[in-house]
Amino acid sequence: MEYLGIDLSCALGSLRKGNFPDKDCLLPLISKLLGYAIVAASTTVKLPQHKSVRGLSMLAFELEVVGYTIALAYSLHKGLPFSAYGELLFLLIQAFILVAIIYYYSRPISTITWIRPLIYCAVAPPVLAGKINPLLFEALYASQHLIFLCARVPQIWQNFSNKSTGELSFLTSFMNFGGSMVRVFTTIQENAPKSVLLGYAIGVATNFTILSQIVLYQKPQATKEKKVR
Repeated sequence: MEYLGIDLSCALGSLRKGNFPDKDCLLPLISKLLGYAIVAASTTVKLPQHKSVRGLSMLAFELEVVGYTIALAYSLHKGLPFSAYGELLFLLIQAFILVAIIYYYSRPISTITWIRPLIYCAVAPPVLAGKINPLLFEALYASQHLIFLCARVPQIWQNFSNKSTGELSFLTSFMNFGGSMVRVFTTIQENAPKSVLLGYAIGVATNFTILSQIVLYQKPQATKEKKVR
């Protein structure tokens, strides 16, 4: 019995016999369920943002678009199950929208800034279609770990320099951190390439840093506001 790539026969067979499913039966099932839960949650993970771009790094969100594009293309190329990468599609769409919003509220935008999306539009289609050399594809995927790291570092540094996280959403950051933690588990269960696991491990570290900054920098600010009143 299989639904959406989830094999229920092992777990149901054990339950019919009055036994609790063993680890080898239960862990893959939990992995699949968590994978689809992450995909479902990813459809709105970036929505809880405030109606302002104050404190948001344009470069960070642009690099996220590039990173999500490479990761999605690689997952498609490797033929991974949708439950193992599906959120990348929705995160990419939301990243597009956020970049567009940041561009809109950051007007006027310099010519150099406009060149970046034009280059992306020229390069992204063949990458997503897998129409590039396999060795180049592997190198490109390896580089996306650095890209995601570079996407987070400007935001982390900006938060540290300003001693404020601006309009970053705690809920969004918490969901990003939780999602990365779950993905480490599901990636191990799906026997995905180690390079994929490394990417999610980096995500855990950087998302935890940003989440910690939100907690650290917003609490004192709230205390000060109370004192003023």
